[in-house]
Amino acid sequence: MQARQLEVFCMLMRCGTVTGAAAMLNITQPALSQILLHAEDQLGFKLFNRVRGKLVPTREAEELYPEAWRIFSELGALRRRTTDMRFGRTGLIRIAATTPPAMSIVPKALLAFRTTYPDIVVRSLIAPLINVVDMIRNGDAPLGIVMNNIARPGIDVETLGYAELVCIVPEGHHLAARDSITFANLQNETLISYRADTLPGQLLANAAASENQSFNPAIEIDISITALPFVRNGFGVAIVDGLLPWEQFPGLLRRPLLPRKTVPIALLTSRDRPLTGSHLAIRDYLREACAVVLKDGEAQWG
Repeated sequence: MQARQLEVFCMLMRCGTVTGAAAMLNITQPALSQILLHAEDQLGFKLFNRVRGKLVPTREAEELYPEAWRIFSELGALRRRTTDMRFGRTGLIRIAATTPPAMSIVPKALLAFRTTYPDIVVRSLIAPLINVVDMIRNGDAPLGIVMNNIARPGIDVETLGYAELVCIVPEGHHLAARDSITFANLQNETLISYRADTLPGQLLANAAASENQSFNPAIEIDISITALPFVRNGFGVAIVDGLLPWEQFPGLLRRPLLPRKTVPIALLTSRDRPLTGSHLAIRDYLREACAVVLKDGEAQWG
């Protein structure tokens, strides 16, 4: 399968329609259909069947897709790398982070870094955990900052510290008068928090069980920032990480959660791709920034 055929196949699998895939690849629908036909001719089997006007992947397509997507992602990384080289941006730093560290640790690190290295281009990427891990593996981002320190094949994991899980309540809420909040205080509240199959969700469920209380979010989230509109609009109370600068959002108040629970902050790098000099430098700044952010948080709570 040629590179263009691979792109068409992956976009069709991802979008599910010729219209969507053609728009993503910036080609016409007839051109895309022709590329698909040539790919199927060369492979000797069909990749899609048309059922009531829709493209339905064949069993062969479903089997090929995971490997095809991996190769497609690597081709995309190669194109971006050559584009950076073409524009003379060889001094390019790429950092991928989940939302909380991307909004707290990364900006502080970059502010310090650019005072020493003002001419280096910095590409800051925000993505969910699984995508950050993929970017580390395929070379799109040599450095990643996530809130999970589980061991992963091919990736070095360095735990930088631990962020507290806290309660976020709307201004005027009766729990806002409390100095701290326990699971017992939350039993009759509409709770906004992490899914049970996430690391924070598991930690919170275990902590609640140890107090003979329940942890059953009525609104489940994957990323802490998504709790913001629900709390601000009075849907309920959230348990989220304390790394985000919640005080900067009008209408929200932060309160400690008891018993105290923390989630790890980890730096991810590839075992197969050594860091360049500039990435080694920014790694040190990220470590320092994390320490400062966590220390500031501890000082706030005394």
